[in-house]
Amino acid sequence: MRSDEWDRRYADSEFLWTVEPNRFVAQEVADLSPGRALDLACGEGRNAVWLAQRGWQVTAVDFSPVGLRKARRLAAERGVTVEWVLADLRDYQPETAAYQLVLLAYFHVAAVERAAVLLEACAALASGGEILVVGHDLSNLTEGVGGPQDPNLLYTPADITAELRGVSVQRAERVRRPVDVDGRFHDAIDTLVRASRP
Repeated sequence: MRSDEWDRRYADSEFLWTVEPNRFVAQEVADLSPGRALDLACGEGRNAVWLAQRGWQVTAVDFSPVGLRKARRLAAERGVTVEWVLADLRDYQPETAAYQLVLLAYFHVAAVERAAVLLEACAALASGGEILVVGHDLSNLTEGVGGPQDPNLLYTPADITAELRGVSVQRAERVRRPVDVDGRFHDAIDTLVRASRP
C-alpha cells in the first residue's frame, strides 16, 4: 500500500465512494457529544467532514495528497473546518490522551502494522474517549463482496480487540452492508469494534 497508488485511485473519479459518512460511523457516533476527533486514514474526508458538521473539532490524517485535496474541497463546500494532516499512519504519532473520538475506517495493512497504528490510536484517547474501528472482514472472501482479496489485510472482530490496549470493548461483531454490484445488491461484511477508555 503506497500513497501514489491511492493518488491514482482518487484521481480516477469525482469521488471514489460517496461524500456521505459510512453508515456504521454515523450510527455509532450519533449518540456521542462532540469534542475532539481524530480520523485516521481519512481518504477523501467524508467521515471527517460529517463529524465537523456535527460540531466535532476534527483532525484528519491520510497519506494521499490527492485524497486530501478532495477532502479540503468537500469541507469547503459544506462550510466546515477540519485540520488536514498529510502523513503515513505507519509513521504518524498523534497527540496523547487528547481525543474524545478516534476513528479508523477501512485501513488495511499487514497485521503487525495495523497493531502499531491501533496502539497509537488507543494512546490518543482521552479518559472517557471512544475508538471506533470499521473494516472489511475476513469472511468477505467466502461470504461477501468487496475489499482487499488478500486475507492478510482483512480484519476479524477478534483480531481488532486483541490489538487494542487500555480500553474497554463495548461492541465487537461482524456487520453487513448492502453494496450495489452491477445493479444487484450483495452484502459486504465488515468488522465493527467500538471501545472506550476508562
